[in-house]
Amino acid sequence: MARRNVALALGRALTAMPRPPTLPFRTLAPWLRATFGRPVHRVALDAGSTCPNRDGTRGFGGCTYCDVEGSGTGALRTGSDLKQQLAEGIRRVRRRGDDVGVIAYFQSYSNTYVEEGRLGEVLRIVEPYLGDPIVAVSIATRPDCLPDATLAELADLARRIPVWVELGLESADDSILQAINRLHTLAEFEDAVQRAHAAGLLTIGHAILGLPGDGREGARTTADALARARVSGVKVHHLMVLARTQLAAQWKRGEVEPLEPETYVEWLADFVERLHPDQVLHRLTGDSPPEKLLAPRWDVHKNFVRELLSSELAHRGTSQGSHARVS
Repeated sequence: MARRNVALALGRALTAMPRPPTLPFRTLAPWLRATFGRPVHRVALDAGSTCPNRDGTRGFGGCTYCDVEGSGTGALRTGSDLKQQLAEGIRRVRRRGDDVGVIAYFQSYSNTYVEEGRLGEVLRIVEPYLGDPIVAVSIATRPDCLPDATLAELADLARRIPVWVELGLESADDSILQAINRLHTLAEFEDAVQRAHAAGLLTIGHAILGLPGDGREGARTTADALARARVSGVKVHHLMVLARTQLAAQWKRGEVEPLEPETYVEWLADFVERLHPDQVLHRLTGDSPPEKLLAPRWDVHKNFVRELLSSELAHRGTSQGSHARVS
């Protein structure tokens, strides 16, 4: 009931605020339409990858917040092979219209952490669809999983179609990255971004606000790091406690306190103010199937958070990049 009251109070506050004529930050949908000249939607794919902090190469158990699907669909485990996933995803998108483009999004786990030859097999599956309907390929991975041979393979694909490499940073504090079992460093993230750019690839950086011990200043520092790295896009969301994660056990012991919506919006405004003005915000909130989500249970839709962020920045008289430390 308390959470419902928070949502209603936020709603009343929002309707009382003057809304700016345009959003004071860059969002994905307008950028996609301007770039590709048509509506574009992602098709999430599970290629059966894993991570070096799950198999013992760097550690075991994965990131503390990551569930057994590797923050993805888990489709491969259910028997849906990659060709089937892609074909079904394209059919779903095409119901929106024959002119709608597709981003083939390899989401689950670290998609460049694969045995030799596997990445080539995966990319060959999308080959018949390049250009129409697939307008871009997006590869989610870790900063420590980009060997030179992999970058060369992705660079070859990028000569024919835009390729995005999505790199999880989550926090710019190495001690936080160690505590949440990420087991890579800020320096590795920065190096991976530079090498990806040199290979002609676009980059998207991920951040999570509200990680245990990171705090509001951590949100600001992470935004500074993403702006400095000049990733093309940014995905940010609040910390979510999912079932079957290490974080769930910490939450049940009272060691983790997820952010309430109003706090998240305040921190998110700080974060957006520190990004570079040219960076595109691909995501402002996270979501999860209700049966997996333990906390926080917000009664707030993601579009509502976007509206709240816009109003908060308008109230401050700031916008994306107002406090950026890079030119």
